[in-house]
Amino acid sequence: MFYDLTHSINNHTSVYPGDPKVSVEPAGELERDGFFDHKLTFGTHVGTHIDAPAHMLKDGKQLKDYPPERFILDAVCLDAQDGFKAADITTHAKPGMAVLFYTGASEYFHEERYWHEFMVLDEKSIKALRDKKVSLVGLDTGSADKAEDFPIHKALLGADILIIENMTNLGELVGKTFKLYALPLKLEKDGAPIRAVANTGLLL
Repeated sequence: MFYDLTHSINNHTSVYPGDPKVSVEPAGELERDGFFDHKLTFGTHVGTHIDAPAHMLKDGKQLKDYPPERFILDAVCLDAQDGFKAADITTHAKPGMAVLFYTGASEYFHEERYWHEFMVLDEKSIKALRDKKVSLVGLDTGSADKAEDFPIHKALLGADILIIENMTNLGELVGKTFKLYALPLKLEKDGAPIRAVANTGLLL
């Protein structure tokens, strides 16, 4: 079974405070031009997106430095509604896999509080993720950090752990293992929107 873990991108998509707002404008009209076309304007970290190390680290890798298979991983989803637990990570995570965390924040993605009222990983959980050598961390929150110097981003990206933010529908995957497809747009930059999909028919 497939699960879409991606927020839609449209003129109403909520964006991180200060980031460019989404604009989708007609660039071709069927009756006038014989075809439909649209002009898209948005930042590289809009909606459900992936962060490469270059997002926060000087001389860090960009998306162009990773092969496509880096974004197709075995994954597990952990329940973090009551906080992140290092013990759960140690028990369920394996080297090279993705660990997704369901906090429930995606349920108010279009509300202002989404960008301010969310939980972040604690030091023990970050250490567990690094020790287990996971490849990717996925969150249903607007950022991995609340602090202005972005210590969590830097700790994860510094260990070459990619970060997906603004995921949705993770509640349906809690406790499950599956194949995650998180291929970004082929932008040679620090991050890009993705279409994140889970396939529970391909279990570990």
